[in-house]
Amino acid sequence: MSLGCYQTVLFPTEGKSDFSSWNPLKNSQLKGNKISGVKFSNFQVSQRRKCIPMKLKSLLSVDSAVEIEGKKGVNTGSKYDAIVIGSGIGGLVAATQLAVKGAKVLVLEKYVIPGGSSGYYQRDGYTFDVGSSVMFGFSDKGNLNLITQALAAVGREMEVIPDPTTVHFHLPNNLSVQVHREYSEFINELMSKFPHEKEGILKFYGECWKIFNALNSLQLKSLEEPIYLFGQFFQKPLECLTLAYYLPQNAGDIARKYVKDPDLLSFIDAECFIVSTVNALRTPMINAGMVLCDRHFGGINYPVGGVGGIAKSLAEGLIDQGSEILYKANVTNIIIDQGKAVGVKISDGREFFAQTIISNATRWDTFGKLLKAENLPKEEENFQKVYVKAPSFLSIHIGVKADVLPPDTDCHHFVLEDDWTRLEEPYGSIFLSIPTVLDSSLAPKGRHILHIFTTSPLEDWEGLPPKDYEAKKELIADEIIGRLEKKLFPGLKSSIVFKEVGTPKTHRRYLARDMGTYGPMPRQIPKGLLGMPFNTTGISGLYCVGDSCFPGQGVIAVAFSGVMCAHRVAADIGLEKKSPILDAALLGLLGWLRTLA
Repeated sequence: MSLGCYQTVLFPTEGKSDFSSWNPLKNSQLKGNKISGVKFSNFQVSQRRKCIPMKLKSLLSVDSAVEIEGKKGVNTGSKYDAIVIGSGIGGLVAATQLAVKGAKVLVLEKYVIPGGSSGYYQRDGYTFDVGSSVMFGFSDKGNLNLITQALAAVGREMEVIPDPTTVHFHLPNNLSVQVHREYSEFINELMSKFPHEKEGILKFYGECWKIFNALNSLQLKSLEEPIYLFGQFFQKPLECLTLAYYLPQNAGDIARKYVKDPDLLSFIDAECFIVSTVNALRTPMINAGMVLCDRHFGGINYPVGGVGGIAKSLAEGLIDQGSEILYKANVTNIIIDQGKAVGVKISDGREFFAQTIISNATRWDTFGKLLKAENLPKEEENFQKVYVKAPSFLSIHIGVKADVLPPDTDCHHFVLEDDWTRLEEPYGSIFLSIPTVLDSSLAPKGRHILHIFTTSPLEDWEGLPPKDYEAKKELIADEIIGRLEKKLFPGLKSSIVFKEVGTPKTHRRYLARDMGTYGPMPRQIPKGLLGMPFNTTGISGLYCVGDSCFPGQGVIAVAFSGVMCAHRVAADIGLEKKSPILDAALLGLLGWLRTLA
């Protein structure tokens, strides 16, 4: 999970909510400038604190959302080119990319709306993003605006609001840093805090830009498909060599080449922690470069009406392409026939079959639960030797009286008050999103939404009687809110008019993620991204997509994973060019490289 990659989720547990999967295209009255799959709202960034002059029309109920696929009908006797397990962003991008290439795709979603941690829910007049409100890859330019491209591919566009500050850091030693949308403003502010490190700052972030510019110059497809890969190398050899150079390196090592100040190195650790939930020494440099520059190149843009509209729009676009999505479809088994994945079984006993199966579940869930009877492939054994499950999160959604927030409050905050060593400890650092700073329509008039979350291991919540479990939720939530009250917003507790708390057990229950995890975390200092698996697996016909595949956690990363997976699958089912001899050679080489990690 990360700030640019916020992946936390909180679903209501009492059955009182009006869940929604709303499409801003059909419900918004806003007018804006169309740019591919994105429309930028007609209001100045400097005026973001003001109420947006719009009201959302009625939102679809859960029943309406389910009826979308019901009108098409899903026949267990149908033969599909691909079945996608899960409708997170990675799964939906893979599904829609395949559909536009002509594949017939079936997406099976356990829940009642699409999106996973990129969904949302309504309660008491509030529209809560259940996960990320920091959307990377959602701009109008470049090759890394993968969310924009995914929407445009299925004829969808969304209205967005630009965020002038990606995140406001509140750190030990009273260090306060705003990551401005404009790169020059951010760098100038950082250099003003560390004037003796001007050269080191420019050199470290300069290396990030080398990576970003190389990625941004390439047409992004599967790194497991040799015809594409060799074609890109011959067209852009310098850029490909640049990425190959940084592939085995980590951000912390490069930072230490140029920076000596311990507080600045700790700040870079915090920058990387919101990318990968680990410090800079364990964050691949390619991941850091991709995220730390995209926020300035394309900027962070919030979709009008909430993040849930992205998954809803992708799901509608999938259906428009002649493919299908089935909700309340909890996959319990992947069916293997003569060593090949050929279908899936869901909890009500129905079975569906396809040429290929794509799992948007974590690799632990894919190979530990959906393939219970199968021996673990060697490459999965190796993966689990190199990576462990990242911790889950305690997530708090609150509605507050608007006047508790000072003027010009930023939308996103990261708080680590007084001890750098607590950065990676459970409950040590706090992530905070206030999406109503950008889109006031998400809350009743005179109210703001605060989405607060902090790392929390599942073990802290298991084995508790219901009464003790609820009491512990309230106790820890009260402590976290108290820290924000002391650091940022005096009077915060007394301003609360709505509160709901979710734990790692909530995440595990609703997203079927083992231990409530949000992706892999290296056991020790890794060799960059060398250890990360791609989309193919040791089982023929089975592919993985999402945050436990290259390039890892985060919205832009899982979208990249979806694009790569769709290309590799399309080649394997005859919709893209393929060379079996080159395939075998490349996959063997990539497998060998992973052993070096």
